[in-house]
Amino acid sequence: MVDRVQVVKRESTALGGDDADASPWPEPIAPQEDAIEAAGVYLQDAANRDETTLIDRSGDDMRFKDGSNPTPIALSEFLTAEQHKAVRQLVHFLDDGPGAGFTSGAYRETLPTGNPFPTSYIWWESASKAKKIVELTVTRNAFQAPATEVWKVYDTDGSTVLATVTDAISYSAVFEASRTRTWS
Repeated sequence: MVDRVQVVKRESTALGGDDADASPWPEPIAPQEDAIEAAGVYLQDAANRDETTLIDRSGDDMRFKDGSNPTPIALSEFLTAEQHKAVRQLVHFLDDGPGAGFTSGAYRETLPTGNPFPTSYIWWESASKAKKIVELTVTRNAFQAPATEVWKVYDTDGSTVLATVTDAISYSAVFEASRTRTWS
């Protein structure tokens, strides 16, 4: 169980309080009215009572510091909207290939060529086919419907697989009944 502590209010008129706030006896703060002023807040847990995890302010920026990030970092230094577009995660790939934030001129290869039931779709950075971006491999059942779909997203080197998602698809007659997804 976590103990909750009520902060005591002692605010002088010089800091925005009124005569009642500067009373000689402490009064609890009103959470919907009062703000607590502090240079920073160290966050603790049952096992750690140290200065590792800190939230503070530098100018107009809120900053964060923890064991993995020993140098305080401002919210504005986290991923920008433009950087987020370029993150190589499958969520950034539309059903028909890479979207905004990727190199213009991406090239899609469908294999086998001329087959009405393709088993592979590969998006390359360009028609030179030097670097893969994302790949979909389809295994088909006896009715040529997809039985499994394996998505692979590649790092900027075009060969290192960052994530693989496999969908196992089951059918009721010719209609998709369910899909089970695994990540690796």
